[in-house]
Amino acid sequence: QVQVQESGGGLVQAGGSLKLSCAASGRTFSGYAMGWFRQTPGKERAFVEAIKWSGDRTYYTNSVKGRFTISRDNAKNSVYLQMNSLRPEDTAVYYCAASTSLGFFIEPGDPAKYNYWGRGTQVSVSS
Repeated sequence: QVQVQESGGGLVQAGGSLKLSCAASGRTFSGYAMGWFRQTPGKERAFVEAIKWSGDRTYYTNSVKGRFTISRDNAKNSVYLQMNSLRPEDTAVYYCAASTSLGFFIEPGDPAKYNYWGRGTQVSVSS
């Protein structure tokens, strides 16, 4: 069983920055691919970024290209999402998720490829 816990959300003005952290339990954290998703009321959970277990390959959705960066520290069982140049449309609940599925390499943006999810952290960007 893996437990995932996000932190670092909050309220920020447009153009500002936030760094989300995700701590995961489990001795085999280094074997998990990790992803960040976000969700707004009435909409489906949307892919943001993901990172391979080794950290040498990342994936992102176009709307965050050049603004968000995912990284991981396997020694700390943690993954991070650095968010810069935030926009009001980035406002959402952000979720961290872990994947042990080989399907991750086919579609890293598919929520169904993730086994374990955190409860989310709210990010609000004011204009």
